Amino acid sequence: MRADVEYSPVGEGLGMSEFWLYVWMRRVAVIAAHVIAVGLTVLISLLSRPGTSLFSWHPVCMSIAYLLCLTEGILLFSPEGTPFCFKARKGKVRLHWFIQALVILAAATGVGFMVASKNVSERPHLATWHSLLGVGTLAATVLQAACGICLLFPKLLKLSPPRLKLYHATCGLVVYLLATVTVVSAMFSDWFQATVKGVVWYAFLLLPLFPALVIMNQITNAYLPRKKITT
Repeated sequence: MRADVEYSPVGEGLGMSEFWLYVWMRRVAVIAAHVIAVGLTVLISLLSRPGTSLFSWHPVCMSIAYLLCLTEGILLFSPEGTPFCFKARKGKVRLHWFIQALVILAAATGVGFMVASKNVSERPHLATWHSLLGVGTLAATVLQAACGICLLFPKLLKLSPPRLKLYHATCGLVVYLLATVTVVSAMFSDWFQATVKGVVWYAFLLLPLFPALVIMNQITNAYLPRKKITT
């Protein structure tokens, strides 16, 4: 007797019209997530006025790393489509590696500018919840990258590739949600509240949550076991 886990297709149990409506809504949601990721990155970069100070580069680098690259690196595998013209999984995996390397590079650069800015202004490090969350997010990102490297050597860990992919995807979701919380916490910083006010501030606060919901739905639909079959 052996128990296997079957991963059911998305939309199972729906009628034909309901299924196509569900697919259409998912595609619209994924497109919206792409637009929000790019739009927020551009807007935050403009608001930061890069070059005016050392700190000004911190929001730019971190938004490129987590709002743009991390989002696109995960949505790359969305069954609803991606702006990148890769249909073969091998091509997607290679591009995913490249994008994730950009995440770490941009994030490390952003942290470097923040540390330099703190040192110049003689302000204490890790004095806010945002900074603590940021360090935790960066550490989790590095660990997730290490987990991705393990996928190249599954035999050394004595784990099956499907199980390693499940672990990698689950850890990736945790990293993305942690990054989203960190981004949202940045909206409460003195710099951001002095720069953005009123209704626009609430829009910035809520918009990062939408791509997080899309990515959560993508990963859970791809890897969440729906039913068990005993053979």
